[in-house]
Amino acid sequence: MLNSKQRSHLRSLANTMEPIFQVGKGGIGSNLIKQFDDALEARELIKATVLKNADESVKEICEDIAGRTGAEVVQIIGSKFVLYKESQKHKEIILP
Repeated sequence: MLNSKQRSHLRSLANTMEPIFQVGKGGIGSNLIKQFDDALEARELIKATVLKNADESVKEICEDIAGRTGAEVVQIIGSKFVLYKESQKHKEIILP
């Protein structure tokens, strides 16, 4: 579980990032979860966008993906969300 100082640090790192995933009306399938999991292992911090034609809300999608990948929700703003998961092999982000 992230504390507020750690969450703030991760938000500042994610501020300049571009979203690498888009979730649309196709929803969340096992292939998408695997891609999120692989990206989290490689990068630790990822940003994604939920398209307007998605069946669920941004919060529901974000929490579902976080739960299925074991990641922490850093922030949800508008149609974008940021997830963090500590990497086992490629640890780069040092939390305060």
